[in-house]
Amino acid sequence: MTAFPKYIPQSDPPLPAWETLPTMYDLPSDNPEEPGLPDDFHFLQPILLYLTFQPINWNPELVYCAADLNLYYDVEHPLWYKRPDWFGVVGVSKLYKGEDLRLSYVTWQEPANPFVVVELLSPGTEDEDLGNLPTVKDKPPSKWEVYEQILRVPYYIVFSRYTNELRAFQLVGGHYEAITLTDGHISMPELGLSLGIWPGVFRGIDRLWLRWFTLTGELIPEPTEEAEQAKRKAEILAEHLRQLGINPDELV
Repeated sequence: MTAFPKYIPQSDPPLPAWETLPTMYDLPSDNPEEPGLPDDFHFLQPILLYLTFQPINWNPELVYCAADLNLYYDVEHPLWYKRPDWFGVVGVSKLYKGEDLRLSYVTWQEPANPFVVVELLSPGTEDEDLGNLPTVKDKPPSKWEVYEQILRVPYYIVFSRYTNELRAFQLVGGHYEAITLTDGHISMPELGLSLGIWPGVFRGIDRLWLRWFTLTGELIPEPTEEAEQAKRKAEILAEHLRQLGINPDELV
């Protein structure tokens, strides 16, 4: 782990913070106290969120999301970080400064904070995820405090695979307020998307999944679904041509 001096010399006039504070190349990207992923669900669920996070109101080149990536949030404590199960950002290039895959997400080096964070509840993290832990002086704040008070993430989502309960919170007046789901969905008009529970098969597993929809409740397809849709459309077109007496296999 890189050691940082207690005092960082300043120029006159002082340089902006983003030039003097550590970047993603300086900060550790691993988590030695929590090696690996806790279970298969924590691996698969973020992949589905990643594949279907397609905000229609934003240029796809300025949409970024990540899972289990260190999120550094405090310029006064540059080694403090949280590791969300999944988070999405808009207005940010897919590559760090348009050049490199990210090792971590360092908020003081990025143009925007996460817009939405998803935490997948585990028995050992539930109290922290839901803001039920007391603040301890000189210790890192809880995830809830970081998302609500420091990063001011507009939408915070909590989902339990054990109870299939979906809870959502929106930043209102500086504090999170619970969102009432509409038909089981959380609308995010700023993105042109909604988030909800989907009963279906993903990577061969049939269960309830959290995934992205349009605001009207239509599925945002992931690549294998898009390929299947294209195949069905081609089959329907071919059958229509045969009914007209045209052999589709002979068409150039």
